[in-house]
Amino acid sequence: MQTASPATARQQPLSLARPNWWQITVRFARLRPLSALGGIIVLVLIFVAAGAPVLAPHDPLQVNLSVRLQPPSADYPLGTDQLGRDILSRILFGSRVSLYVGIFATLFGVGIGTVTGLVSGYIGGAFDTAVQRLMDILQAFPLLILAVALVVALGSSLNNVVIALAVALIPTTNRVIRSAVLGLRERAFVEAARAIGGSGPRVMFRHVLPNVLAPAIILVSIDLGLAILVESSLSFLGLGPPPPQPTWGSMLGMDARANFVRQPWLAIAPGVAITLTVLGFNLLGDGLRDELDPSLRGQGH
Repeated sequence: MQTASPATARQQPLSLARPNWWQITVRFARLRPLSALGGIIVLVLIFVAAGAPVLAPHDPLQVNLSVRLQPPSADYPLGTDQLGRDILSRILFGSRVSLYVGIFATLFGVGIGTVTGLVSGYIGGAFDTAVQRLMDILQAFPLLILAVALVVALGSSLNNVVIALAVALIPTTNRVIRSAVLGLRERAFVEAARAIGGSGPRVMFRHVLPNVLAPAIILVSIDLGLAILVESSLSFLGLGPPPPQPTWGSMLGMDARANFVRQPWLAIAPGVAITLTVLGFNLLGDGLRDELDPSLRGQGH
């Protein structure tokens, strides 16, 4: 009987090498084309936001009343608003505000919600009860109403919008992560970590936290679109970043609404931008959920 040579034996593990990022991306796009489309939309949004100073044909803040309410043309591809500002340029720079608010509000909200849910679920007892009652109070208000109340209390500014949205996103993340921790804290590997002398913080952050990162990543991808939508709603109500900073929501606000019937391009461009952005993040989030959730893994659409 022939035996494998040492060289052959050394080469065999190479066939078990983990796929690289390109292979993972191709597989993801093949199994979940709609989610891949969402990823493309998100990548385009990031490219547009990063390249806004180069891509914008005009200064988004420049007022020129001589060309106010102009229809789309070669000089103004998406037309001009009631103050003669180029809508395309304002759309491009508005993407920066939306991404800034969406990314930082989501990272802070999901981050704080993950840590509080982890500690609350692991420790339990009176501390868990107190934290969950606080989450009950926050969740008693609809997300937009809570964000409006916080912005009114803090004042209208870009960073205050981020803080308000982050606080509004904490309860949902807290509940999701806490429920996952409750199912993990009695598992054998956690009991073993405690048995060999692991401290509470070490067990929580070294052994439990890595096992709840998948739902946290899913929440980030979904909450990004939600945060951008709520920021647009706040700007529409006049509670977003103050003028003249261009935001998609403010482009649909009171000053523009009076002209929507006769100059529909004022509403179409920012409306499409908001819709595509939220759609992109939601499609991508659905795909990540299906990939990272063990109960859904392997199901294609």
